[in-house]
Amino acid sequence: MTHNIPMPAEASAKSSTLQTRELTLGYGERTIVDRLTVQIPEARITAIVGPNGCGKSTLLAGMARILSPRAGTVLLDGRDIAGMPTREVARKLALLPQDATAPDGLTVEELIQFGRQPYRGLMRQWSPQDAAIVRAALRATQLEPLAERPLDSLSGGQRQRAWIAMTVAQDTPLLLLDEPTSALDLGHQIEVLELIRELSRQGKTVIMVIHDLASACRYADHIIAMRDGEIIAEGDPAGVVTEELVEKLYGVRCTLLREPGTGAPLIVNPVSIRHDTD
Repeated sequence: MTHNIPMPAEASAKSSTLQTRELTLGYGERTIVDRLTVQIPEARITAIVGPNGCGKSTLLAGMARILSPRAGTVLLDGRDIAGMPTREVARKLALLPQDATAPDGLTVEELIQFGRQPYRGLMRQWSPQDAAIVRAALRATQLEPLAERPLDSLSGGQRQRAWIAMTVAQDTPLLLLDEPTSALDLGHQIEVLELIRELSRQGKTVIMVIHDLASACRYADHIIAMRDGEIIAEGDPAGVVTEELVEKLYGVRCTLLREPGTGAPLIVNPVSIRHDTD
Protein backbone atom coordinates (compact mmCIF):
# COMPACT_ATOMS: atom_id res chain seq x y z
CA MET A 1 0.00 0.00 0.00
CA THR A 2 1.25 3.48 -0.90
CA HIS A 3 1.37 6.05 1.87
CA ASN A 4 2.59 9.19 0.05
CA ILE A 5 -0.11 11.62 1.17
CA PRO A 6 0.61 15.32 0.51
CA MET A 7 -0.60 17.83 3.07
CA PRO A 8 -2.80 20.71 1.89
CA ALA A 9 -1.51 24.24 2.33
CA GLU A 10 -4.78 25.22 4.01
CA ALA A 11 -4.50 22.73 6.85
CA SER A 12 -2.63 23.62 9.99
CA ALA A 13 0.56 21.69 10.68
CA LYS A 14 -0.25 21.80 14.38
CA SER A 15 -1.90 18.90 16.14
CA SER A 16 -5.26 19.29 17.85
CA THR A 17 -6.28 18.10 21.29
CA LEU A 18 -9.48 16.26 22.14
CA GLN A 19 -10.82 15.48 25.60
CA THR A 20 -14.05 14.99 27.51
CA ARG A 21 -15.05 16.24 30.94
CA GLU A 22 -17.80 14.51 32.90
CA LEU A 23 -19.42 13.58 29.57
CA THR A 24 -22.86 11.96 29.72
CA LEU A 25 -24.45 10.58 26.54
CA GLY A 26 -27.55 8.57 25.77
CA TYR A 27 -30.53 7.85 23.56
CA GLY A 28 -34.12 8.42 24.61
CA GLU A 29 -34.40 7.70 28.30
CA ARG A 30 -31.36 5.45 28.35
CA THR A 31 -27.96 6.73 29.48
CA ILE A 32 -25.10 4.98 27.69
CA VAL A 33 -22.02 6.92 28.82
CA ASP A 34 -22.13 8.45 32.29
CA ARG A 35 -19.79 11.25 33.48
CA LEU A 36 -16.81 10.08 31.48
CA THR A 37 -13.57 12.07 31.50
CA VAL A 38 -10.80 11.14 29.06
CA GLN A 39 -7.81 12.81 27.41
CA ILE A 40 -6.85 11.50 23.95
CA PRO A 41 -3.05 11.34 23.43
CA GLU A 42 -1.85 13.54 20.57
CA ALA A 43 -0.29 12.07 17.42
CA ARG A 44 -1.02 8.54 18.61
CA ILE A 45 -3.50 5.78 17.79
CA THR A 46 -6.10 5.26 20.49
CA ALA A 47 -8.24 2.12 20.24
CA ILE A 48 -11.57 1.98 22.07
CA VAL A 49 -12.40 -1.66 22.85
CA GLY A 50 -15.08 -3.52 24.74
CA PRO A 51 -18.12 -5.76 24.27
CA ASN A 52 -21.12 -4.91 22.11
CA GLY A 53 -23.32 -2.24 23.65
CA CYS A 54 -20.68 -0.94 26.06
CA GLY A 55 -20.75 2.62 24.70
CA LYS A 56 -17.76 2.63 22.32
CA SER A 57 -19.56 4.07 19.29
CA THR A 58 -21.66 6.35 21.49
CA LEU A 59 -18.50 7.87 22.95
CA LEU A 60 -17.04 8.36 19.47
CA ALA A 61 -20.27 10.05 18.29
CA GLY A 62 -20.16 12.37 21.28
CA MET A 63 -16.55 13.33 20.64
CA ALA A 64 -17.37 14.00 16.99
CA ARG A 65 -20.34 16.27 17.87
CA ILE A 66 -22.77 13.87 16.20
CA LEU A 67 -24.49 13.20 19.53
CA SER A 68 -25.16 16.11 21.87
CA PRO A 69 -24.17 15.64 25.52
CA ARG A 70 -26.78 15.37 28.24
CA ALA A 71 -24.16 16.77 30.56
CA GLY A 72 -20.46 17.55 30.49
CA THR A 73 -18.39 18.77 27.58
CA VAL A 74 -16.17 17.71 24.69
CA LEU A 75 -13.17 20.02 24.36
CA LEU A 76 -11.45 20.49 21.00
CA ASP A 77 -8.23 22.45 21.47
CA GLY A 78 -9.55 23.49 24.86
CA ARG A 79 -12.84 24.87 23.52
CA ASP A 80 -16.32 23.43 23.91
CA ILE A 81 -16.91 21.72 20.57
CA ALA A 82 -20.65 22.41 20.79
CA GLY A 83 -20.07 26.14 20.30
CA MET A 84 -17.53 25.95 17.47
CA PRO A 85 -18.38 26.75 13.81
CA THR A 86 -19.05 23.61 11.77
CA ARG A 87 -16.40 24.38 9.14
CA GLU A 88 -13.75 24.91 11.82
CA VAL A 89 -14.59 21.57 13.42
CA ALA A 90 -14.50 19.85 10.00
CA ARG A 91 -10.98 21.17 9.38
CA LYS A 92 -9.77 19.65 12.63
CA LEU A 93 -11.79 16.45 12.95
CA ALA A 94 -12.90 13.81 10.43
CA LEU A 95 -15.33 11.02 11.30
CA LEU A 96 -15.94 7.71 9.56
CA PRO A 97 -19.16 6.26 11.03
CA GLN A 98 -20.24 2.63 10.81
CA ASP A 99 -23.32 3.38 8.71
CA ALA A 100 -21.91 5.85 6.19
CA THR A 101 -24.16 6.30 3.13
CA ALA A 102 -23.79 8.14 -0.18
CA PRO A 103 -26.16 9.20 -2.99
CA ASP A 104 -26.86 6.59 -5.67
CA GLY A 105 -24.50 6.70 -8.63
CA LEU A 106 -21.69 8.54 -6.85
CA THR A 107 -18.28 7.40 -8.05
CA VAL A 108 -15.35 6.56 -5.79
CA GLU A 109 -13.46 9.69 -6.81
CA GLU A 110 -16.52 11.89 -6.32
CA LEU A 111 -16.94 10.51 -2.80
CA ILE A 112 -13.31 11.23 -1.95
CA GLN A 113 -13.68 14.77 -3.27
CA PHE A 114 -16.22 15.43 -0.51
CA GLY A 115 -13.30 15.26 1.89
CA ARG A 116 -12.11 18.61 0.54
CA GLN A 117 -15.43 20.34 1.29
CA PRO A 118 -14.24 22.06 4.51
CA TYR A 119 -11.62 23.95 2.48
CA ARG A 120 -14.01 25.23 -0.18
CA GLY A 121 -16.26 28.24 -0.17
CA LEU A 122 -17.80 30.89 -2.41
CA MET A 123 -14.36 32.31 -3.26
CA ARG A 124 -12.43 29.05 -3.08
CA GLN A 125 -12.86 26.77 -6.08
CA TRP A 126 -11.42 23.35 -6.81
CA SER A 127 -7.63 23.62 -7.04
CA PRO A 128 -4.70 21.53 -8.32
CA GLN A 129 -3.80 20.98 -4.66
CA ASP A 130 -7.25 19.48 -4.00
CA ALA A 131 -6.86 17.21 -7.02
CA ALA A 132 -3.40 16.08 -5.88
CA ILE A 133 -4.70 15.19 -2.42
CA VAL A 134 -7.59 13.20 -3.88
CA ARG A 135 -5.18 11.29 -6.13
CA ALA A 136 -2.92 10.57 -3.16
CA ALA A 137 -5.88 9.29 -1.13
CA LEU A 138 -6.79 6.98 -4.03
CA ARG A 139 -3.22 5.66 -4.12
CA ALA A 140 -3.01 5.25 -0.34
CA THR A 141 -6.11 3.06 -0.30
CA GLN A 142 -5.30 1.23 -3.57
CA LEU A 143 -8.42 2.53 -5.29
CA GLU A 144 -6.91 4.15 -8.38
CA PRO A 145 -8.27 1.46 -10.76
CA LEU A 146 -11.76 1.96 -9.27
CA ALA A 147 -11.83 5.77 -9.26
CA GLU A 148 -14.57 6.02 -11.92
CA ARG A 149 -16.64 3.12 -10.62
CA PRO A 150 -19.98 3.86 -8.91
CA LEU A 151 -19.67 3.34 -5.18
CA ASP A 152 -22.73 1.06 -5.11
CA SER A 153 -21.09 -1.33 -7.60
CA LEU A 154 -18.19 -2.15 -5.26
CA SER A 155 -17.79 -4.89 -2.71
CA GLY A 156 -18.25 -4.04 0.96
CA GLY A 157 -14.51 -3.98 1.53
CA GLN A 158 -13.88 -1.72 -1.46
CA ARG A 159 -16.58 0.69 -0.29
CA GLN A 160 -15.02 0.83 3.17
CA ARG A 161 -11.66 1.75 1.68
CA ALA A 162 -13.34 4.50 -0.36
CA TRP A 163 -14.84 6.00 2.80
CA ILE A 164 -11.45 5.85 4.52
CA ALA A 165 -9.94 7.59 1.50
CA MET A 166 -12.48 10.39 1.90
CA THR A 167 -11.40 10.98 5.51
CA VAL A 168 -7.75 10.91 4.38
CA ALA A 169 -8.55 13.63 1.81
CA GLN A 170 -10.18 15.74 4.52
CA ASP A 171 -6.67 15.93 6.02
CA THR A 172 -7.55 16.79 9.59
CA PRO A 173 -5.27 16.51 12.64
CA LEU A 174 -7.89 14.28 14.30
CA LEU A 175 -9.32 11.16 12.68
CA LEU A 176 -12.21 9.27 14.31
CA LEU A 177 -12.96 5.83 12.85
CA ASP A 178 -15.86 3.61 13.90
CA GLU A 179 -14.98 0.01 13.02
CA PRO A 180 -12.73 0.94 10.04
CA THR A 181 -11.94 -2.71 9.20
CA SER A 182 -15.36 -4.26 9.79
CA ALA A 183 -16.12 -5.04 6.12
CA LEU A 184 -12.61 -6.08 5.08
CA ASP A 185 -10.93 -9.43 4.62
CA LEU A 186 -7.76 -10.14 6.58
CA GLY A 187 -5.37 -8.81 3.95
CA HIS A 188 -7.22 -5.53 3.55
CA GLN A 189 -7.64 -5.23 7.32
CA ILE A 190 -3.86 -5.25 7.65
CA GLU A 191 -3.46 -2.75 4.80
CA VAL A 192 -5.95 -0.34 6.36
CA LEU A 193 -4.39 -0.65 9.81
CA GLU A 194 -0.94 -0.06 8.32
CA LEU A 195 -2.33 3.04 6.60
CA ILE A 196 -3.76 4.23 9.93
CA ARG A 197 -0.38 3.66 11.54
CA GLU A 198 1.33 5.71 8.81
CA LEU A 199 -1.16 8.55 9.27
CA SER A 200 -0.30 8.55 12.96
CA ARG A 201 3.40 8.69 12.14
CA GLN A 202 2.69 11.79 10.07
CA GLY A 203 1.35 13.44 13.21
CA LYS A 204 -2.35 12.66 13.06
CA THR A 205 -4.26 11.71 16.19
CA VAL A 206 -6.40 8.64 15.46
CA ILE A 207 -9.23 7.36 17.64
CA MET A 208 -10.76 4.11 16.40
CA VAL A 209 -13.46 1.84 17.73
CA ILE A 210 -12.41 -1.72 17.00
CA HIS A 211 -13.72 -5.14 17.99
CA ASP A 212 -10.55 -7.11 17.30
CA LEU A 213 -8.55 -6.84 20.52
CA ALA A 214 -5.49 -8.44 18.90
CA SER A 215 -5.39 -5.73 16.21
CA ALA A 216 -5.93 -3.06 18.85
CA CYS A 217 -2.95 -4.38 20.80
CA ARG A 218 -0.75 -4.54 17.72
CA TYR A 219 -1.55 -1.18 16.15
CA ALA A 220 -2.69 1.12 18.96
CA ASP A 221 -0.41 3.18 21.19
CA HIS A 222 -3.19 3.71 23.71
CA ILE A 223 -6.19 1.58 24.65
CA ILE A 224 -9.45 2.63 26.28
CA ALA A 225 -11.29 -0.44 27.56
CA MET A 226 -15.01 0.12 28.18
CA ARG A 227 -17.79 -1.85 29.80
CA ASP A 228 -21.30 -0.62 30.64
CA GLY A 229 -20.48 2.94 29.58
CA GLU A 230 -17.46 3.25 31.84
CA ILE A 231 -13.71 3.10 31.29
CA ILE A 232 -12.36 0.16 33.28
CA ALA A 233 -8.77 0.34 31.99
CA GLU A 234 -6.72 2.80 29.98
CA GLY A 235 -3.12 3.07 28.84
CA ASP A 236 -0.43 1.33 26.83
CA PRO A 237 -1.68 -2.04 25.48
CA ALA A 238 1.30 -3.93 26.90
CA GLY A 239 0.52 -2.69 30.39
CA VAL A 240 -3.27 -2.58 30.25
CA VAL A 241 -4.32 -5.78 28.51
CA THR A 242 -4.18 -8.71 30.93
CA GLU A 243 -5.92 -12.04 31.26
CA GLU A 244 -8.06 -10.51 34.00
CA LEU A 245 -9.09 -7.61 31.76
CA VAL A 246 -10.08 -9.94 28.90
CA GLU A 247 -12.26 -11.93 31.28
CA LYS A 248 -13.83 -8.78 32.73
CA LEU A 249 -14.53 -7.29 29.30
CA TYR A 250 -15.69 -10.28 27.31
CA GLY A 251 -16.35 -13.13 29.72
CA VAL A 252 -13.47 -15.06 28.17
CA ARG A 253 -10.68 -16.89 29.99
CA CYS A 254 -7.45 -17.02 28.02
CA THR A 255 -3.70 -17.29 28.14
CA LEU A 256 -1.83 -14.09 27.34
CA LEU A 257 1.50 -14.24 25.52
CA ARG A 258 3.72 -11.47 24.16
CA GLU A 259 4.40 -10.98 20.46
CA PRO A 260 8.12 -11.37 19.76
CA GLY A 261 9.75 -8.07 18.87
CA THR A 262 6.84 -5.77 19.75
CA GLY A 263 5.72 -7.11 23.11
CA ALA A 264 2.07 -6.70 22.04
CA PRO A 265 -0.31 -8.98 23.98
CA LEU A 266 -1.42 -12.12 22.14
CA ILE A 267 -4.55 -13.99 23.25
CA VAL A 268 -4.42 -17.79 22.96
CA ASN A 269 -6.67 -20.62 24.16
CA PRO A 270 -9.75 -18.41 24.67
CA VAL A 271 -12.67 -20.08 26.45
CA SER A 272 -16.03 -18.38 26.90
CA ILE A 273 -17.47 -18.46 30.41
CA ARG A 274 -20.86 -17.45 31.77
CA HIS A 275 -21.19 -14.47 34.09
CA ASP A 276 -24.06 -14.46 36.54
CA THR A 277 -24.63 -10.77 35.81
CA ASP A 278 -25.01 -11.27 32.03
